[in-house]
Amino acid sequence: MVQELLSGQRLAVLATLMSDQHGRPYSNLIAFAATEDLKEIIFATSRATRKFRNLAADPRVSLLVDNRSNQETDFGEASAVTVLGTAGEVSGPEREARLQLFLTKHPYLEEFATAPTCALIRVQVEKYIMVTRFQEVREISPAP
Repeated sequence: MVQELLSGQRLAVLATLMSDQHGRPYSNLIAFAATEDLKEIIFATSRATRKFRNLAADPRVSLLVDNRSNQETDFGEASAVTVLGTAGEVSGPEREARLQLFLTKHPYLEEFATAPTCALIRVQVEKYIMVTRFQEVREISPAP
């Protein structure tokens, strides 16, 4: 179910802690891709953004991915997953493989993602919290 939701959605809400506002939550809409084993979430961001500064100060993050349609039926049919993890910039030989994973899902973002000012970020997933039917909650950890 988590794999299906992550592969079917292009956008997630990323929550970081603001380094300059006493740790207040800060949310952004991001394009993302997940590894097949669900251990990592990959996204790209400019190094000049507040989200990048927040990640540098405190790498703990959460992401929300959902399939809502903004209809009444969402209360019985929508699914959402919260991803808890630790984020860091991908560098070295791993960067190209993670970049290709991201660009396979988001080829229209190639110019942005390959710019020298852009950082490729990896979230090492600690836990998924899946909610279906508005109240059924399951916690899932990726296999070691």
